[in-house]
Amino acid sequence: MTILIQTQEQLQSYLSSIENENSLGIDTEFRRIDTYYPKLCLVQISTANSAECIDVLSIPDLSPLFDKLYRDETVWIVHSARQDIEAFYLLSGQLPNNLFDTQIAAALVNLPLQVSYQALTEKFEGVYLEKAHARFDWTRRPLPDDVIEYALNDVRYLLPLFEKLQAQLNSSGKLDWLSEETNALLNTELYDIPIKKIFQKIKGISRLNSKYHKLAFQLCAWREDTAKRKDKPRKWIMSDEKLLDYACNKLTLSSKSEKTFNAFVDSIDIFFKSNTISGNQKPLNKTEKNSKNTLQERINNIATAYNLPPELMITSKSLTRYIRGDLNVSLCRGWRAKLFNKEN
Repeated sequence: MTILIQTQEQLQSYLSSIENENSLGIDTEFRRIDTYYPKLCLVQISTANSAECIDVLSIPDLSPLFDKLYRDETVWIVHSARQDIEAFYLLSGQLPNNLFDTQIAAALVNLPLQVSYQALTEKFEGVYLEKAHARFDWTRRPLPDDVIEYALNDVRYLLPLFEKLQAQLNSSGKLDWLSEETNALLNTELYDIPIKKIFQKIKGISRLNSKYHKLAFQLCAWREDTAKRKDKPRKWIMSDEKLLDYACNKLTLSSKSEKTFNAFVDSIDIFFKSNTISGNQKPLNKTEKNSKNTLQERINNIATAYNLPPELMITSKSLTRYIRGDLNVSLCRGWRAKLFNKEN
């Protein structure tokens, strides 16, 4: 029978056994179907000699686990780390000090940008992992043994992958590039998203007449606040389509909702800038298309020279922003800027 860490005593014993281990393979399983916040259900940790599952739903005090994970010397080795970091951050309020993301590392050695963990284990370890329980309800208890084994496989190969990818990055002089990429994930704004960024992602917002933007912004903030308080997906509270219809008066709020909305707007200071929506979603004109094609060819050549996927240098959307004068895109800083300017 596969052992699952389910008690405070088992957790403390396990943490004592890995006291001197600093490089930890980490994965999580959570549920986020009917909630705003991810519900962390399971944590898997691997070291050089072990792999264990921690049933966080059964353990009342996770602070000893957090103490280990957030030490200065602890290195998180994670595949596609953002959601795992978020699930921990919402419980602990902390971000890791050291991170090695195997998906990002793989892209830097010219593997596909969103390469899966399964593809990496097959390529580097010769192990094919089935995704038999990808849609499993991780709140279910007890967890079947085969499900626990499935979860453990998601961390068993992280340290070997780390060693191989780190060696490739080191030999190609790209370790510092990885540090830049992973440091971008250690930003609280990714996990406590500013309302401005949520507003910008409303489907169809760029087509809404600018005179309705302020009201749409207020509705967006109200929806977000309500979703957080009720712990429900924001679109369960109000769809993007309805939000825009309310903003331009195609629909009207019920009297109860209007009262709640007005009270919300009166209770907080919502600062709205009229330029919150940029013009980067407008279709490209002929001159812009020519500029973009020329720059894309140049990016492709740089990517080939440095053994990188071109879209890792800059995405098509960011390239549009760049040719329209936005110097905040990734191409304008760090290792990308050095390569881009060097090839000028």
